[in-house]
Amino acid sequence: MAKAKSPSDASVEILKTYKMYIGGNFPRTESGRFYSPEINGKSLGNICLASRKDVRNAIVAARAAQASWASRTAYNRSQILYRIGEMLQGRQEQFVAELQTQGLKEKDARLEVQLTIDRMIYYAGWCDKFQQLFSSVNPVASSHFNFSVLEPTGVVVLLASQTSPLLALANAIAPIIAGGNTCVVIANETQPLSAITFCEVLQTSDLPGGVVNVLTGRLSELMGHAAKHLDVNAIAADKIGKTELASLREDAAGNLKRVANLQIDWKDAGQAESPYLIEKFCETKTTWHPIEQISASGSGY
Repeated sequence: MAKAKSPSDASVEILKTYKMYIGGNFPRTESGRFYSPEINGKSLGNICLASRKDVRNAIVAARAAQASWASRTAYNRSQILYRIGEMLQGRQEQFVAELQTQGLKEKDARLEVQLTIDRMIYYAGWCDKFQQLFSSVNPVASSHFNFSVLEPTGVVVLLASQTSPLLALANAIAPIIAGGNTCVVIANETQPLSAITFCEVLQTSDLPGGVVNVLTGRLSELMGHAAKHLDVNAIAADKIGKTELASLREDAAGNLKRVANLQIDWKDAGQAESPYLIEKFCETKTTWHPIEQISASGSGY
């Protein structure tokens, strides 16, 4: 008599569908397309293949959230970044397992997660301090006070690292939002899982919807659309090639976007932990204020 098959013998592997993160929600791409990157011959899942329309939707969400996020107190932004670090720590084992799925060894995966937590706490500490470092009272020859302070540049597009699934992504996002900017991220193309799982952390960390938006798909397809969009103020590109960088700068010239090519070893605290990464995506605003002249009688004129 033949042995009956157990239910597990006939089970079909169901690949997880990883959606994008736009405006605090997890929509599928409007194009309906997806791709399935592989590591060591094993598919990572069904990943949304974002389109030009998705890029526009993400930029609209980032712009809508920017003024409110910038107007929050520095202390409140600090609290939220600290909460992101707490939530990452609570899901540490999940991220380690996911990084291993994407090809990292356990030791490297644990280091990447721990450094990501450390960097969130580090930039949380700078939220209410970088203004003191970079602001100034400038000497002038007239009867005026002259003050310089930093203001967020606005909407920043981040072309995430194609080598680090989590650390480079989070370490680049942290200083951008610490300075009051909002961002649109084009995630790692071949190792995108951690980017979307990181968004689940963001959604439960009191971060307002639209402050961080993450798209998955082909960097070569999405990069130009983001660079040409006139409502983007700056672009952060993580270690892209000379040809791609030249193309990016040409496309960004339409509204004089700032383009920063981040050549950073994210595991090196000396490079990755710096208030100058916050300053890189801020503008300097200078204000003149007349000094009231006091007469001998004590009244101003």
